[in-house]
Amino acid sequence: MKNIMIAVIVSLLAFAPAVFSQSDDEITVEEFYLQNIEMVIIKEQASTLDRDSKLMALKNIEEMIDEGKVSEGDTEVHYILDYLAQEGLGREINEAGRMVNNMPIVRKEACTLLGELGGEDAKNTLVDIALKDNETMVLSEAVYALGKLGMNDNNQVSQAVASIILSQNVLGPDDNLAYSALLSLEKIAEANSGLSDPLAFQAIIAIAQGSYIRPVKMKANELLNDLRKY
Repeated sequence: MKNIMIAVIVSLLAFAPAVFSQSDDEITVEEFYLQNIEMVIIKEQASTLDRDSKLMALKNIEEMIDEGKVSEGDTEVHYILDYLAQEGLGREINEAGRMVNNMPIVRKEACTLLGELGGEDAKNTLVDIALKDNETMVLSEAVYALGKLGMNDNNQVSQAVASIILSQNVLGPDDNLAYSALLSLEKIAEANSGLSDPLAFQAIIAIAQGSYIRPVKMKANELLNDLRKY
């Protein structure tokens, strides 16, 4: 084990000068080494079947983002968040006939951090989650995170958000999900000088006229009025 660690250190030190030369904001060899070790630990935490370890991995990523250690759309961090955001969806692990990796809270927190990470890959993961998860708390976080990103090329995001709302209206309205969707569409409109997606307007009107609590319906009507100004 000691020899392996020495080999890792040597390889990192050998690679470090190339990294330093690419940036005006140079970091020390020790900082570079510690950042790489931190990612190794996070990957191990994320890959276990223990929910608390996965949540710890997410907490560590959150701290890295808050401290400015992660650039927008970082590929390595996105890979981990994508993995955790889909925990229990397409990848199912069963023990004694029981699924042991259905962890909505992990998926929810991963969606939150994808919204903080940003980038095209984060957007694609969130759209994917929004269209195939069936937990409303995960869906609420996914659509809200999509709004924070503000991307909407070819109405991809607004259509995904609208589809969720229209589907939920049939299955059973959820106030939190509807409000998150309204906030998301509001942010998307702000980032793109309005909305041009008919499906999005259909979803907003469905909320305004649907079986939702009064504050949610009021928000829908306010958003409709605001969208007329673009």
